[in-house]
Amino acid sequence: MNATAVPPPAAPAAAPADLSEPLLSLLDLMDLAARARAATSAAQLRFLLVNDTHELAPYRQAALWLADGGVCALSGVVQPEANAPYTQWLARVMRHCHTHMTASGAIDVTALPADLAAQWSDWLPAQVWYLRLDSFPTTDKPLGGLLLARDASWTPRETRLLQEWSDVWSHAWKGLTRSTGWRWPRFAAAGTNADAPAGPAAPAPPRRWAWWAGALALALVIPVRLTVLAPGELVPARPEIVRAPMDGVVAQFHVQPNQQVRQGQPLFTFDLALVRSRMEVAHQALATAEAEYRQAGQQALTDARSKAQLATLAGRIEEKRAEALYLEDQLTRARVVAPRDGVALFDDPSAWIGRPVTVGERILRVAALDDVEVEAWLGVADAIPLPPYAGVSLHLNADPLSPVQARLRYLAHDAVERPDGSYAYRLRATLSEPTAHRVGLKGSVRVSGEWVPLGYWLLRRPWASVRSLLAW
Repeated sequence: MNATAVPPPAAPAAAPADLSEPLLSLLDLMDLAARARAATSAAQLRFLLVNDTHELAPYRQAALWLADGGVCALSGVVQPEANAPYTQWLARVMRHCHTHMTASGAIDVTALPADLAAQWSDWLPAQVWYLRLDSFPTTDKPLGGLLLARDASWTPRETRLLQEWSDVWSHAWKGLTRSTGWRWPRFAAAGTNADAPAGPAAPAPPRRWAWWAGALALALVIPVRLTVLAPGELVPARPEIVRAPMDGVVAQFHVQPNQQVRQGQPLFTFDLALVRSRMEVAHQALATAEAEYRQAGQQALTDARSKAQLATLAGRIEEKRAEALYLEDQLTRARVVAPRDGVALFDDPSAWIGRPVTVGERILRVAALDDVEVEAWLGVADAIPLPPYAGVSLHLNADPLSPVQARLRYLAHDAVERPDGSYAYRLRATLSEPTAHRVGLKGSVRVSGEWVPLGYWLLRRPWASVRSLLAW
């Protein structure tokens, strides 16, 4: 696979005839340097090196070998074939030159290993120049090398131009590929000042990574507020709970949800049909007991046994009278009224009408308009230590730009199960100032804890997750 050099592109303008050949060579070198600085990709630089170097010194074949990439460019070839025999043999030759040649020069075929020297005539002509590509700043490890092959021998002027061109190209290559990836050695070495004077009198310059490490360590100990987020809402602080005063069925609601009510205003009524029927039966039973008592009293004048039954019949009358009075009281309690002025808080009335309820079952709440506070549910993983009267901010979904400020009033000691199956601590906070938002609006609560280092603030949750995962 013999590769040939691509002929150089035509010059935009003809050079003056009176210019000498050395001056033309310098102009070509300057032109190549300008094109190297203008290259925007590593592929352009590789193509420029193996093809346009022909302007400085004619050759038949050129190959670029990099220490971290192998044979990556051939003259006259868009992309070298890595598995081709010529490419594999050439890679071994240039790796040998990279290891044993400390400077640019002609390759001595006799110094090559026997297996490489035996195939030399099959692939390359006799005159081959190895151009060492040094890295910048110059180190003991070069970037790689450029192999140039032709039939004629190399002149000193050509080799000097090639050496200068290799320095220019290596500098452009390092400048273009410097930001392509982060490496710790490069980062550590960047802190040293290459231009600092040498000798014992010059102090050792600090490394940049040490400055960064110190700055990071200082940043991690900056005190910040430990904050957690939790779902929350506005709830009444001290509402009056209206419960069912009797067993029965709700027949009618006289108010609507979120309606303002006054003390004594009817809220809802139970179905009275069952209570009235029981009361009529109780009155009939009372009348029957009284009639039996009167009959036994008349018989007691002549019959001693009837006189003994008077006490039993009198007790039965009292029993029936008490039952009738209880049912009359139930009839008066079937109409429930508001215990205070405020707002009636309950669900859709149609969900209650016709529904049987038991004594003590909560039906609605009556809360004052200005009696509002924040309620939140703090997750088990977010149960951080909270100082007394810790700051609480409620960012409502309806108005996230105007948070409601409050102070911690109460934090439950035990976690309770939520409707979603999770466990959380109930948190109540008193408003710092009145709010125009209504009860029931939901949002996100931010609770501010104690001051902690920034490193603890950043690593608290990840470290807790790792500990729970590894079960240390």
